[in-house]
Amino acid sequence: MRQTRPSVLPPRTGDAVAAPTRRIPLSRERVVSWADQQAGAVLVLPAVLVILVLSIFPLLFSLYLSLSRFQPVSGGFEIHFRGLANYRKLFVGSEQQHFLGQLARLDTAGWLFFLATGALTVFLLGRSLRSGPLTFPRLLGHGTVALGLLLALWLISRTVVSGGRPGTLVVTWVYVFGGVALQFLVGLLLAALCAQQLPGRRFFRVVFLLPMMITPVGVAYTFRMLTDTGKGPFAPIANWLGYANVSWVNDPWGARIAVMIGDLWQWTPFMFIVLLAALESQSPEPIEAAIVDGANRWQIFWHITLPQIAPVASTVILIRLIEAFKIVDMPYVLTGGGPGTATESLTLHAYVLWRSLDYGTSAAVAYTLLFVVTFVGIAYVRLLHRRVSEAL
Repeated sequence: MRQTRPSVLPPRTGDAVAAPTRRIPLSRERVVSWADQQAGAVLVLPAVLVILVLSIFPLLFSLYLSLSRFQPVSGGFEIHFRGLANYRKLFVGSEQQHFLGQLARLDTAGWLFFLATGALTVFLLGRSLRSGPLTFPRLLGHGTVALGLLLALWLISRTVVSGGRPGTLVVTWVYVFGGVALQFLVGLLLAALCAQQLPGRRFFRVVFLLPMMITPVGVAYTFRMLTDTGKGPFAPIANWLGYANVSWVNDPWGARIAVMIGDLWQWTPFMFIVLLAALESQSPEPIEAAIVDGANRWQIFWHITLPQIAPVASTVILIRLIEAFKIVDMPYVLTGGGPGTATESLTLHAYVLWRSLDYGTSAAVAYTLLFVVTFVGIAYVRLLHRRVSEAL
């Protein structure tokens, strides 16, 4: 009987060889799984800490500072909690005329302005409220917006229309709403012209963008020279007209208009470039159909072009509204906030208080600006931007 020996040949290629497996202990599996789950948080944590240190902490500290009195002492400083004393100082205290302005009694023009604009505000808010379901949050939101707008109109009626003197709050509103409205209209006009097949339109597209590339301080110094009729570039013309050595920034409203013109010149290119992109990206089919039906240019623009660019237009207006509230370079360099405090914005007002070491009141002005910007932004988004986006 033959005896068979065990084979000592190596395994053939392709044969599966079962390798011994070593199982990781259960506790180690849990540690590895937990580390994988926490990897994202660990990578994001440094950025979160930087944001907390550079943004959130100063925001909270400035809020506490607006409710306190910061007093420098020998070897350091002391902070005493005072509650709403700094805010009372702004609205009913020693800073009231600087912040709110000099309130005059409402005359006939003031009453007419307040009643007309107030009725228009209530009508528009009521129309917006009827466009959706009547829920308590919507009623509360619209009521808050209506109350805020009526208070703002009452303040404007007593400080501007009735012969009073506007404070930094109203002056900031003038810069924001008047300036942004002009920037949008001029930017839309320039964008509509450059969207046409006109000779040299590429050259003008570049030229119209140049003011946005200049620093605000440089623009302010430029307009400071332009408004000086004594030694500015327009001095010969002013001398010929009999207005030599007369600076129009010495008048309160002349100085405010000068600030608005400088801001208009610098930031209209931002409106222009965004609106031009929106105009050139609109669908051509509706326009061609309207031309076939015999519509003129104004009808095409009002009924086709404007609705198509409305979402982009409302977004760019919102961005400029938020940015315009922070205006400080132009009034500070161009007029120094003068004459008196006629051209001071809220940001410049906070800076003046900070420079005089009144840190608590300065923080209160800054937080009031934050509340105003938040209120305007939320009201704008809810009443206009969202409706425009939903309509399309």
